[in-house]
Amino acid sequence: MDGTIINLVSGSNAKLDEVSMNARVKISCSSSPAELDLSCFMVGADGRVPADDYFIFYNQPADPQRAVRFEPIDKYSGEFVIDLRALQSSGVEKCVFAATLDGPGTFAEVRGCKISAAAGNTELVFAITEGKAETSLVLAELYRHGQGFKLRAVGRGFHGGLKPLAEAHGVEVEDEPAAEAASPGEPGHTAAAAAELSASIAEAAAATAATPPAQPDPPLKLNLTKIDLHKQQVALSLRKKNIEQEKARVAVVFDASGSMSALYQKGVVQRAFERVLAVAASMDDDGMLDVWFFATKSKRMPSVRETGYEDYVKRTYPGPRMFGGLGIGNNEPVVMADILKKYTKEDPGILPVYVVFFSDGGIYETRKISKLLIDSSKHNIFWQFVGLGQADYGVLRELDDLQGRYVDNADFFALDDLDEVSDEELYDRLFNEFPKWLREAREKGVIRS
Repeated sequence: MDGTIINLVSGSNAKLDEVSMNARVKISCSSSPAELDLSCFMVGADGRVPADDYFIFYNQPADPQRAVRFEPIDKYSGEFVIDLRALQSSGVEKCVFAATLDGPGTFAEVRGCKISAAAGNTELVFAITEGKAETSLVLAELYRHGQGFKLRAVGRGFHGGLKPLAEAHGVEVEDEPAAEAASPGEPGHTAAAAAELSASIAEAAAATAATPPAQPDPPLKLNLTKIDLHKQQVALSLRKKNIEQEKARVAVVFDASGSMSALYQKGVVQRAFERVLAVAASMDDDGMLDVWFFATKSKRMPSVRETGYEDYVKRTYPGPRMFGGLGIGNNEPVVMADILKKYTKEDPGILPVYVVFFSDGGIYETRKISKLLIDSSKHNIFWQFVGLGQADYGVLRELDDLQGRYVDNADFFALDDLDEVSDEELYDRLFNEFPKWLREAREKGVIRS
């Protein structure tokens, strides 16, 4: 910018241009071991937010008065646009700006981290020159000074990640839901609970013996219209590719990172699930679809047949969660490794495994993803990656050039809007590379069925 640039050091402060009505506070770094979660806490004199609405981050990009608005730039940077007049007339004493690593590593591994505040012809810049061994960093505070504002450079590390950082500023964070009750024989199932269960079973058996057998209920009529319609098009697409007789184990993986929030809320993920379920119902030997969700962490979800599809996503993992759950970052390797573990070690089989992997981008673990694809190329697993939107898909756009694989075991395509794509187009594209992989995998003995 043309004007005055003032460089701050830790503990120093400087005025913003008092004439300006707006300021832009930018946080960025040149490299990081994980994505940065950027946040602003709009606190009162007690150092706490007046309500959770005053915690600004990717999933709540503005306060109720829109005095502060968050605008993400990329995985390492973002801006907070400040309406200084609205902030002056609010009850907020200061805005605390922080960054948290959404993944492995600490700020000692982050390079080029800085925060700048630009207003009028003045820009205040604070560069973090000493690495911190924590996973969160309070960078600076924008606080009231007379009729204007000052920016104070802080650079204070914070242990424990975003959850304790938010709690320290008065944000109420819900605890993790209690773990599901373990089934008999699983860890955590107490002797008392086992005894109670045995007594219940005995009581139920006695009641059954004393009661004449009831007439069976009439068959339950389920509304499977949507899945049936999808299955019709799956059959047509399989026939086009000359693989209508193929059987395969089918799995689906859903990105549950923070940027996917809107797609969960709008039901796009549920509809994508239903369309892949139709593939499993048509191709899988027992009609079962295996399901994973992933963000910073991954989790296997209950497998499902076409009779249990309604509201599956809402019942199982209704959307990204900042605290608890799976986190909000992008960590494809962790879910890919778990898929390999299931199908090559825990539950291997002779049938091909067809994995549909949905992601909205932000992919940066190139080395790890490449190694997992190379390692899995000697196994009976095919990866069909589907991009949701035109985002940064990194290594997925370069799959055809990935060297070192025994067979070409992956394909990728991106869609602007999944709901606007017909079943015919979707299934034709899903099965575009799969037949070629089947042929090559059989020729090289990867598939023996």
